[in-house]
Amino acid sequence: VAIVGVGESDQMGHIPSKSPLQHHSEAAYNALADAGIKKSEVDGLFTAGYSTLLTAEYMGIVPRYTDSTSIGGSSFIAHVGHAVAAIQAGYCNVALITHGQSGYSRRGQGGQPDLTLPKSQYEAPYGLIGNVIDYALACSRYMYEFGEERTRQGMAEIAVATRKWAQLNPKAFMQDPMTFEDYHSSRWIAWPFHLLDCCLVTDAGGAVVITSNDKVASCRKSPVWILGTAESHEHSMISQMPSLTSTIARQTGPTALMRAGVTHDDIDLAMIYDSFTYTVLASLEALGFCGQGEGPDFVANQRTAPGGTFPMNTNGGGLSYTHSGMYGIFLLIEAVRQLRGEAGSRQVYSPKNTQNPARLTLVNGTGGSLSSTATTILASD
Repeated sequence: VAIVGVGESDQMGHIPSKSPLQHHSEAAYNALADAGIKKSEVDGLFTAGYSTLLTAEYMGIVPRYTDSTSIGGSSFIAHVGHAVAAIQAGYCNVALITHGQSGYSRRGQGGQPDLTLPKSQYEAPYGLIGNVIDYALACSRYMYEFGEERTRQGMAEIAVATRKWAQLNPKAFMQDPMTFEDYHSSRWIAWPFHLLDCCLVTDAGGAVVITSNDKVASCRKSPVWILGTAESHEHSMISQMPSLTSTIARQTGPTALMRAGVTHDDIDLAMIYDSFTYTVLASLEALGFCGQGEGPDFVANQRTAPGGTFPMNTNGGGLSYTHSGMYGIFLLIEAVRQLRGEAGSRQVYSPKNTQNPARLTLVNGTGGSLSSTATTILASD
């Protein structure tokens, strides 16, 4: 089973004139065009946030298989595994994963919270009222356990390196240069997070097309093969997280690598969800690229920046490229473009043959309050 098409909505950033469903459909149209597949051929539809009932009607699709699994920003990476299973079971042959969200334009339109939910009763009264605060709480614990100064420097390394990649991406929302001084002097949001520790809030859409081996030959571009996937979640409320310094990627990462039959040393590119700089530190450790508490040393000296030995988040990430609310689909889009050799000036090459584009990518998404993760291993021919 392979990814054969990817695409974003026509415009991203601050687009108040377009609805989330428009972002969904534009991205889907672009991904299908990228694949050379007609909309009428789509028989599997996957999305999160918006029901597939709604998105299918809006886009004029009547699926044989439908999946609205919603576990936060990792949902779309989880959908990859679900699509593989559905295709292999014969439930569908062309799976379309779509996302569209107006995170910026509609951010003030929150509804009345459900006061019967555990979070409303047991966390909100004590100030835990949003992701930035939840993640800041977890990061504070990490600083306590592993050192505030070295953690802060690791977070700065991630923010600065990611902005350097964004400067190479014409679609990135934030392209101004960022120095370490800029990072440290940016305003506080929720201690220990500065503004530049936090992801963007944008309007955007993304889509991915997945199909079976027998259809790959008729597609427009080279396939990107799905070698292994894994997903899990362990809590909803941040107060119920077993360890604030270790995400469930400690399970999904090794499982996806095992299912793919590869090791950490085989990976040419890592696409890691960066809702906050801390998310990246915790994910790299949980995935097994380094030991717990070693993340700041792992990313030191701009190791993840252009020219570094560990390319990561080459599109500019949620920190500088786009983040509409649920970001995972965009990790997949960039991974596919890198494996196809379509990333332009930010193209990553295989260390084993520097004339060839990256051949193996690990994609890891995080959702909720560090609640869920989904990991997939992708490869080019």
